Amino acid sequence: MSDPAAEVPVGPDGLPRCPWALSAPDYLAYHDEEWGRPVHGDDALFERLSLEAFQSGLSWITILRRRPGFRAAFADFRIADVAAFTDADRERLLTDAGIIRNRAKIDATLANARVLATWNSGDLDTLIWSHAPETPGPAPHTLADVPAVTTESTALAKTLKKEGLRFVGPTTAYALMQACGLVNDHLETCAARTTR
Repeated sequence: MSDPAAEVPVGPDGLPRCPWALSAPDYLAYHDEEWGRPVHGDDALFERLSLEAFQSGLSWITILRRRPGFRAAFADFRIADVAAFTDADRERLLTDAGIIRNRAKIDATLANARVLATWNSGDLDTLIWSHAPETPGPAPHTLADVPAVTTESTALAKTLKKEGLRFVGPTTAYALMQACGLVNDHLETCAARTTR
């Protein structure tokens, strides 16, 4: 049996990390300060949901590096503000070099905001967190132990789609669950696993 610690590289501070965290400086900060930490609040979760949808088919580093542009373009992902975007705003987004100019993903984000604007405050937070696993799974030893889809993410995607949200498949839903702390997929020997 291989030593799990041998598969977890050490960061500049001498602490072990998940391998992907050391592939770029942007990743290291995101891994240590955000990924896997609980996120609450409808607007904050709308941002994560939107960015995960934009990431579909792309590397996360592409989204992470453009996050300031996304926040500026989408009114800091305030649901009420994005829901009020006009056709002129949509055209502006389609020409904004600071974001991913994918028509389907932009349209989905605007449509999702309009759906969520009709919900009561806290409903999105409650819905997403109601799909957190009841008991935490075992700590992954290697990246190969980390799933792309789970029963819970499939159920979350199905529920979100039923409520009228778009670009929320099971893989996107699981990435959201990882990013927002519903699950802890830091590797067993990763220093961030116990500090989240």
